[in-house]
Amino acid sequence: MVKTLNMILRDLREDHDLKQETVARYLGISQQTYSNYENGHREIPVTVVKELAKYYRVSTDYLLRSDAGYLGNLNMNDAYIDDITMHDVIYDLQSLEAAERKNLVKYIRFLHQDSK
Repeated sequence: MVKTLNMILRDLREDHDLKQETVARYLGISQQTYSNYENGHREIPVTVVKELAKYYRVSTDYLLRSDAGYLGNLNMNDAYIDDITMHDVIYDLQSLEAAERKNLVKYIRFLHQDSK
């Protein structure tokens, strides 16, 4: 299933544990307008797409699906998921035994394959 812009925006917002109201406030629009964007009831202006790309630190290409390679925020000290940094993730990975790391990679590939 190919994700549309509104689906990607919803996923990003939920990944960052944000409410629609928070994103709408950032954009200077009403929560209802933003909700209409996420629900596909209203076309999203290019200026809003650009602002959302900045807000989530992703490319506009990613949002518009011309680049499917969103890796999240790769600054090692910024929050990657919730309050967990990429540094924390790497540290945890390095503490695993070799067999555990192999199993983790297999699991990640399984999840990636399952999402297609």
